[in-house]
Amino acid sequence: MNTSVLAARTPATAGAGAPAALQVGSVSHHFGSLEVLRNVSFAVAPGEIVALLGASGCGKSTLLNLVAGLEPLQQGEIVLPPAATLGYMFQEDRLLPWRNVRDNVAFGLETSGLPHAQRRQRALDTLALVGLDGFAQAWPHELSGGMRSRAALARTLVMQPDLLLMDEPFSKLDPHTRSQMHDELLRIQSARRATILFVTHDVEEAVVLADRIVLLAPRPGRIREIVPVDLPRPRQPTDPDVAETTRHLRLKVQP
Repeated sequence: MNTSVLAARTPATAGAGAPAALQVGSVSHHFGSLEVLRNVSFAVAPGEIVALLGASGCGKSTLLNLVAGLEPLQQGEIVLPPAATLGYMFQEDRLLPWRNVRDNVAFGLETSGLPHAQRRQRALDTLALVGLDGFAQAWPHELSGGMRSRAALARTLVMQPDLLLMDEPFSKLDPHTRSQMHDELLRIQSARRATILFVTHDVEEAVVLADRIVLLAPRPGRIREIVPVDLPRPRQPTDPDVAETTRHLRLKVQP
């Protein structure tokens, strides 16, 4: 990796005026001889929800991992504001079975330097935020799928990240529970003015949640189109405008 790429991965002010929450510039990536991403560029504004949408194999999760620093950047730049913090919610909830819900949520705070009582209180406050205030002492195996997703979301939010990264976090939930989690996420995002970048292959989910959709073409992953979703919230999948936007986008999401 050359020094210009290393410098670009360091948090920096993104242009003149107020900084973007994230800028991705001309990012390309290979796994060996396989070209995964080609010349991907977009920005995320503070308080915005942006979806990365595309067919399987278009590099959505790889791009999210590059933003998170979980994959080394090979070409291009990823620019964050100074001292920006990131939170990452994975596809699996990854709750530790030997810890109760409160201690699972507080896990990430253990290296923060906060006193034990303060860590515990912040975990309890965050559980209340996601609607799990009565389940702090429960064990992961006692929770439903939706409750486990809420706990995983709380574990990410407890770190108070400036940018929340989500990799298909609700894909394993049934449709009713997934819809409930959409409502919860939007409620929390509105309350905290959180900035969210999330990966999905579900066109309807992207339309319901996102302010803008970065539509990726596959093999190699490249931007086909950036689509603003100028629909009022709350958005129900059965709303005519939501259904029509979803239909149009499905035609563009080609394998």
